[in-house]
This record gives sequence, structure tokens and C-alpha cells, in this order.
Amino acid sequence: MKKLTPYLLIFLTLFWFGFGSDKPQLTPEELLSARVDSVLSLMSLDEKIGQLNQLSYGIGWGPTVKVSVPNEYKELIKEGKIGSFLNAIGAEFTYELQKIAVNESRLKIPLIFGLDVIHGFKTIFPVPLGEAATWQPEIIEMSAHYQALEAASAGIHWTFSPMVDIARDPRWGRIMEGSGEDPYLGSLMAAARVRGYQENLSNLNIIACAKHYAGYGGAEGGRDYNTVDFSERTFRDVYLPPFKAAVDAGAHTIMASFNEIGGIPSSGSKRLLTDILRDEWGFKGFVVSDWNSIGELINHGFASDLKHAGQISLNAGLDMDMESRSYITHLKELEDEGKVDEDLIDESVKRILRVKFMLGLFDDPYRYCQKEREQKNIMTDEVRIAALEVAKRSMVLLKNEKNILPLKKTYKRIGVIGPLANSKTHPLGGWSAMGDSVDVTTVLEGLKNYVDKKIDIAYAEGCKIDDNSTAGFKNAVNIAKKSDVVVLCLGESRDMSGEACSRSSLDLPGVQEALAKELKKTGKPIVVVLMNGRPLSIPWLNDNANAILEAWFSGVTAGEAIAKVLFGDYNPGGKLPVTFPRTVGQVPIYYNHKNTGRSGDLKNHYTSKYLDLPLTPLYPFGYGLSYTTFSLNDFNLSSGNLTEEDSIIVSVKVKNTGNYDGEEVVQLYIQDLVGSVTRPVKELKGFKKVMLKRGEEKSVQFTIHEKDLRFTTADMKFKSEPGKFKAFVGANSADALEKEFELVE
Repeated sequence: MKKLTPYLLIFLTLFWFGFGSDKPQLTPEELLSARVDSVLSLMSLDEKIGQLNQLSYGIGWGPTVKVSVPNEYKELIKEGKIGSFLNAIGAEFTYELQKIAVNESRLKIPLIFGLDVIHGFKTIFPVPLGEAATWQPEIIEMSAHYQALEAASAGIHWTFSPMVDIARDPRWGRIMEGSGEDPYLGSLMAAARVRGYQENLSNLNIIACAKHYAGYGGAEGGRDYNTVDFSERTFRDVYLPPFKAAVDAGAHTIMASFNEIGGIPSSGSKRLLTDILRDEWGFKGFVVSDWNSIGELINHGFASDLKHAGQISLNAGLDMDMESRSYITHLKELEDEGKVDEDLIDESVKRILRVKFMLGLFDDPYRYCQKEREQKNIMTDEVRIAALEVAKRSMVLLKNEKNILPLKKTYKRIGVIGPLANSKTHPLGGWSAMGDSVDVTTVLEGLKNYVDKKIDIAYAEGCKIDDNSTAGFKNAVNIAKKSDVVVLCLGESRDMSGEACSRSSLDLPGVQEALAKELKKTGKPIVVVLMNGRPLSIPWLNDNANAILEAWFSGVTAGEAIAKVLFGDYNPGGKLPVTFPRTVGQVPIYYNHKNTGRSGDLKNHYTSKYLDLPLTPLYPFGYGLSYTTFSLNDFNLSSGNLTEEDSIIVSVKVKNTGNYDGEEVVQLYIQDLVGSVTRPVKELKGFKKVMLKRGEEKSVQFTIHEKDLRFTTADMKFKSEPGKFKAFVGANSADALEKEFELVE
């Protein structure tokens, strides 16, 4: 009798348990578990361990490029020793790899392909920090949808995104990849990205991976990969909520972080990976290490060698090893020695197989590998229009003295100056996947295209981004003198923000500020466009420029979006998702800080303050101007008392008092006045973005529930405490109306 093929055995198993007329029908989850178990039952220990192994294959992208698979990878795939590849890109190439797994390995288990699709695959959107400045989760979800569409069309199943780390220190380069400093805003953005990537997991969606679990954004000194050390209460109330939100939104994978917390590296922490993630939150997906983070347990002094590191990580609950090769090299030996239980290996394998089934790869291993679809869906007009919309909405107007913006269409000549004015590379930002500078519209190009020769556009680079040469100043000054207005494009290079891009200074690099000072001497109005991936300290620009537009690294449509905003085709409505300090000496600085016993008072020497700086930041969290103006009035609470069963309705009227239609983000903050532990001075609890025509007024309402007042109390329980609270409603965290209410038992 011929042996049953693996797929036939799976079919018979499912028929018996799921479809036999005399058997009870299984729920979808039970059926999925049965399918997973049916595959697991066929696997040898070596094949199980292979599913836990992820290797990288770096390759250029191109739908017409034919790529052969190296013999080393062919043999590993045939032997069932690779469960996943990262950086294998393109429908044709992933097809070739998948074909080996399906046709030449014993059990024909499909591979899963992952890639860092952080803010776009080919059509690059604004960096995530910029996207967060939209304060519109629905826009974030749309962005993630289109990013997934392109990536899935190129054979990718899985993105290592969203990064949901809370970041309060802008020296840390990876602040660019997240949603800023606030756990409430960060949680909404995390959930939106997960929904946008995954949706219903068709072959036009990809699996999300919330990272870096956990606390990675709290690195000491803002230095990447550095020690993280804060209280359990801060960890749970500030750094964990976005991860919980991602899990609740259905994220199927989590990435463990490089850092330690409380002396335990995350990639070896059972408390993080099992006790909290699985036991408390009920996470059913799988956990992947960051690049070689298992091997780095040795550098941490937490493991003696790679074998010991693998033992620690698997026992902690880390399922897939990215690139350390610890599992594939040592797990079998560890199981033989009784240091790792095969049942634990089985659980990790089942989690990975479960995701592969959910992706439909057992039903059709090639459902993501369609070359025609790749050519059809990537870099389309539809995706580029979406990127343009997100870019416009991400921009934050920081200053607009005497309404210099929007630019007048009656100008005769505009000087476009600065090291970022004609850059086709830097607007892409870091982690730009397969983004190509040839697809970028520069600021110079965007302005020229917009005015269409009706206004003379003159350009000078002025200086390099990070260079001390002033040789270009003279030409820049001459152009400024002959112009009606100067658009000065300043900021960072794309490789100054992102992984391993910590900075000890937040000032403009090189001689950019010196260039601005020379241009100021011409007496011509200066409109600064900032392009960067983190908050910068720009007090001189704030005092001397006529207008400042924070444009971030806004992707392939940067120049077009900036032109539309500068000329008023789009009225900027973005708000800062992170505080901008006056100087690096203020960091870490964030709005939801605690009070001290000696709150800052410039008139009292012995209080918490700096001798040489104001207490306030340059721009607070939630800040952002518009070409119009708004007023808030008639702020009311439906009741002065709140109970566990009831709620309080917060209402306020917002009116457009200016000359343009525009959007305002009405923000709700709450302060717990007395607690069993000290509490923040304000916490964001809600916001609504409202579109108002000139002169229009609308009523905005929020609902406060008892659950909105919960925190980690003195007994380490997450609950509310009766007492007095303040509710604040305003246009940013520093400028708000306030009223008191009380939570009663």
C-alpha cells in the first residue's frame, strides 16, 4: 500500500473531525487548531525546530528580475530547516523559494516571507511619527492598507511593523518609527496600523508585528539598544498600553526587543513573553526575536553562550529566532539534555503554523506570488494619491507670523534655498523598504510644478546638511535678496533618524542655522520647512523665522504636498504627537509628567527648574496652528459627579473665527488630583478632529467613564480611585479650559 501524502492525511483528519456526518461540527477556531495539530503530528523534531528558524536573504527588488536560489538555502529548505525568510522580495523570487518548500521538502510546509514595511513598500508614505501628527487613526489605517497592498503584491506576507514604543527622548533615533510620547494616542495609532495591515487577511493583506516588546523607547540617554530601567507602574501605565492595544486589535505577531528591563533582557523574559503577553492578555500569535537578539543575551551577560541563550529564550516564550541560528543549532541538543521540553517546542511550532494557515498558505502556497498582480498594484496613481493625502495631513504649522502663509500667488519671485530643498533622497526617511529616490518629488520640483512658470522660482543649496562649509552662503544670499520671499528647507539627513541613529544634540546639523542667520540679514520674509524624523531644538528659528512648517520626512510626494500646503490648497491641521524642547538639556521632556514637592517657580530659588531656561517646551504636545483661528467656549460637564455605572458628558463649542475653512483637533485631558500614588499633571483621554467652514461653530462632545480614570494603584492593581479630578479641553496640552468633577463610590 502506498503511503499517505501529508496533505491527504491532513484532509482525512479534517474530514473526520470537521465534516463527518456523525461528528459534532467544529467552530472555526477548533477547526484551525485541528489543522495545526494534524500537521504537527507528522513532524520530526528537526522539522519542528526548522519552523522556529528565520534567516535573512538580502536582494534587490524588481518584478522583471530573475533570481536563482543559492544552494545553501535550497538544502535548508528541502530539509525543513527554515520556517521563514526576511528580506526575500518580489513575486517571482518568493515563488521560487516557496516552490522548493512545497515541492521538495518532506512535509511541504510553506514558508512565510517578512520585510520591514514601516511606512511604505515602494510608494513611501510619511514616517510614522509624521503620520501620527495627523491625529486621525482612520488615515493611519488607510496608509497601512496601501502599504500592505504593495508589499503583498510583491510576495510579502508579514511586516515588522507597527513600532509602538512610547518615546519621550528625541535623542533616540527610532522615535521616527513610532507615534510619539503619549500612550493613549499611541494605542489608537497602533490599533489602526494593525487593522490596516491585516484587515481580513486576504492575499492583499499582510500580518502585523507590534514591536519592540517592550520598553525599548525608554533607553537611557536616548542611546539606542541601551539599558531601560523604570518602575513597574510606569512600565504598565505608559509603555505597555500600545502593545495591549495592538494585541486587542488582532496583531498576530510580536517582536521582542533588544533591551533589558529590570535586569532581564526582553528576549529572555518569561514575565514579558509568557506571563503578561499570553497569560494576562491572551495573545495567541507568535513572538519573533529582533535581529540576533537571542545571541545578544551573551553580550548582556545573561547567557554564557549561544546554546544557553537559546535555552533561556525558548523557555521564556520566544517562538521564532531571527538570524542568531541558536535554535536551529542547539535546540535538539537542549531537548536531548532535558533543558528544553519538546512540548514547549510544539507550542511554538503550533503558533507559527497557525499563522501560516490563517494566511491561507496551506490552501494556496503561491497566493502572494503573482507576477502580474505585482506589476499592476505597485506605484499606482491610487497609492500615490493616498500617500499625498497622508503627507498633507501630517504637516504641522509651528509659526505663522503676520499670516505670511499661505504664500501669495502674486509673488514675482520665490527663493527656494537649503540643503533639503532639492533632495530626492532624504524625503524618503529611514526604513523606506524598496522606495526609490527617482520617484520623489522634491520641494523645488513641487513648487515649480505648482506655480507653472507664473512665478519665478530661484534655487540655491546654500550648504550641505551636515558640513561646516559656508561656501554656498553667498549665492543663497544673492538669491534671497532678489526674491519676494524665501522658502528655506532645513533639517536632518534620512540616516540621522532611525535605528542606531541616536544624537547627543537636537540642533540643526552643520551650518544650517548659520545659513538662516545670513538670510535673515537680507530682510526678506523667511518660511522654514523642516524635514526631519525627530523633534529638533530650534529656538532661534522660532524667534526669527516668519513661518515654520514641520513637514517631517514625508515620502515620495513630499514636494507636491509641501507646495499645496504652502500655497493654501490645503490648510494644515496636524498636531504634534511629541513635545519639542527648547534645547537638548530639557530632555526627556513630555507633557504628562508628574508634579514634584517643589514645583517650578522662577521667583522661588529652591524649586524644580533650570537656571538658564524657562520651564516650558518650545512647542507642547498637541500643538499645531492653522491658517485660520478657532475659539473654544461653553465648556460644560453634564454632572459634577461620576459613578462606576454612569458617565459624564463633556461638551464644548468650537468656532472658526478666521478667514479660511480649516480643521481643529479638540483635545480632552484629565488630571487625578489626589491618588494613592502620584499622578501625571495631565493625561490625554480623547480628541476629535473637526472640520469647520469660515464662521461655522460646532458642538463637540466627549464621554468620561470610570474606566478612563484607571491606573496602577499603590497595591499594583489597575483600577480607579474615588476623589476629585480636573477635565481640560483645549487645542493642545498647554492651553486648555478646565473644570472639576468627582468620582464617587
